[in-house]
Amino acid sequence: MDPTLKLLAFLILVLANICPIKSDFSHCEKVVKNWASSSLQQRVKEDKHTLRDLLFFLHVPRTGGRTYFHCFLKRLYANAQECPRSYDKLRFDPRKQECRLLATHDDYSMMSKLPKEKTSVVTILRNPVDRIFSTYEFSIEVAARFLVHPNLTSATKMVGRLRPGATGVSTLDIWPWKYLVPWMREDLFARRDARKMMGSIDIKRNDPYNMEEMVMPLQEYINDPRAHELVHNGETFQVAGLTNNSYFAESHEVRCCVQKHKILGEHVLEVAKKRLDDMLYVGLTEDHRESATMFANVVGAQVISQALTENSSMESAANSKSGQGSSHSESLPDNDDNQDSTSDHKADEIGSTEDLEEKKETVRHIVYI
Repeated sequence: MDPTLKLLAFLILVLANICPIKSDFSHCEKVVKNWASSSLQQRVKEDKHTLRDLLFFLHVPRTGGRTYFHCFLKRLYANAQECPRSYDKLRFDPRKQECRLLATHDDYSMMSKLPKEKTSVVTILRNPVDRIFSTYEFSIEVAARFLVHPNLTSATKMVGRLRPGATGVSTLDIWPWKYLVPWMREDLFARRDARKMMGSIDIKRNDPYNMEEMVMPLQEYINDPRAHELVHNGETFQVAGLTNNSYFAESHEVRCCVQKHKILGEHVLEVAKKRLDDMLYVGLTEDHRESATMFANVVGAQVISQALTENSSMESAANSKSGQGSSHSESLPDNDDNQDSTSDHKADEIGSTEDLEEKKETVRHIVYI
């Protein structure tokens, strides 16, 4: 990367995360308490365990959420029901779409963009220490894919050429990897260049998390300001809606105050706990089998029930329409258009039935994993 552009990018990142000048304890305590009080006063319907029209899967990174998304949710919802641009910043108004499933790494502040009364939220949590290890490993894994290039400049240019014409969502588009992967990629190239300068070296270490000749050691990673911003207490901030990817206007100041005055984190934790309590379903990575079974019973069964109700309503409407038109059809000669319409309607019914059977099979499979 050009040194000038590199410096500019660094300055933008630093400026974007500078905490407000007025961050003394009394001011911060007032800011955090006001935000927490407002958040805790928000009410949800008493039937919080009833699936609503839109399912928002708040995917906390490195919790096994992709398994739930691809193996469960993608089989329960048709492609046409999935909201566009999942796992990226929303580029549409979901209140004007007919989508039923939104899966994304966005935090809880996404609810400010969704019709609250018609949205159910589900998520999965993981032991925070294990999640930090996994985040560190995945950051290195993705960044290492660029080492096929001779240098960092070549890798960066390649990414620049691919991104404009890409139709899918890249890992480099997704929070928090759009920050963590470029950081680790730059570090990997720097360490590789340093090894070349040193010539042949014999690396013998028993600790895979302290291979400083090859990769950034775990200790250095977790103590870096970028890890503090994106990884530390990541689950709590994401469930509370206070990541640096938040849609809440006050999120930056609240997050900065909590990071400076750790004791104020208790208020954020209380908000996060209430959000979890208001969700339709919360799974645990460590209890995958039990969580998957609960998911099938709580979420999967209701998705099927909704589909059955909708199909029944559609059939009733179709039968009603068919009955209204029968008096006219007797006076009209048979024609291919009428026959085609009847065939199409029967084909739709068959397709809907097959789709429902697939959904049921998915739920049965989850229950008996």
